[in-house]
Amino acid sequence: MTPPSSTLRAADQIAYLDQAAASDPGRQYKQQLLTALDLRPGHVVLDVGCGPGTDLPALANAVGDRGAVIGIDHDPAMLEQAQQRTAAHTHVTVRAGDAHALPLDDASIDRARTDRVLQHLTDPRQALAELRRVVRPGGLVALAEPDWDTLAIDAADTATSRAYTRYVTSKVVRNAAIGRQLGRLLNDVGFEVASIQATVAMFHDYQAADAILRMPAVAQRAWQSGALDENAARTWLTSLTNGPFLAAFTFFTAIGRVPTTNS
Repeated sequence: MTPPSSTLRAADQIAYLDQAAASDPGRQYKQQLLTALDLRPGHVVLDVGCGPGTDLPALANAVGDRGAVIGIDHDPAMLEQAQQRTAAHTHVTVRAGDAHALPLDDASIDRARTDRVLQHLTDPRQALAELRRVVRPGGLVALAEPDWDTLAIDAADTATSRAYTRYVTSKVVRNAAIGRQLGRLLNDVGFEVASIQATVAMFHDYQAADAILRMPAVAQRAWQSGALDENAARTWLTSLTNGPFLAAFTFFTAIGRVPTTNS
């Protein structure tokens, strides 16, 4: 649900996002988010930070030909991939844009979503204020974000596990605790908070976890920066692959509703 994505090539970023979406935790929360949006035929739905278009076809199928889906992303490589993946859906539009200043009219959207986007933004509150501006009264937004302060990786060397987690939360992810903040931020910008759910993403298999957490790559960055001792980190990584494995973090989904009145 987050890699050190800034260090990955575009093709690797796309592959990572596809892997995350296909994982068991990924499929679970994405279905929760889709259900919570309560999409109906004819709705206009917005996906901010749509990436390579992973979720756009499902949104398009839910709103039907009478509806419209708008995917917005700032990355040209992601936009190109999203356009290719949605070529068969004539009611899907993919546009370049900034989550902090959406290229959309006021109250022009019925439903909107962000999926693991706010954790990377310079100003998540401004992005949510933009969603508040473009979503119609009575409309819904659905947000999904991990809380990386809850990351736990079991190892006999607990000191290195803790140092690794501190590095993730302080250096790898800009807004590492955004998951727990979603309800408060929605309230701050004028949404009614309809629901907040927390689920634990748990991994018992090292390979499955590494597809999401990218532990060797992150650990290497950490020891190169001096945040981890290299020898201890290498031994720690080896221990994770050799025995029973457990890693977990908490994932939050929040639903906000635009009030129908100013009261």
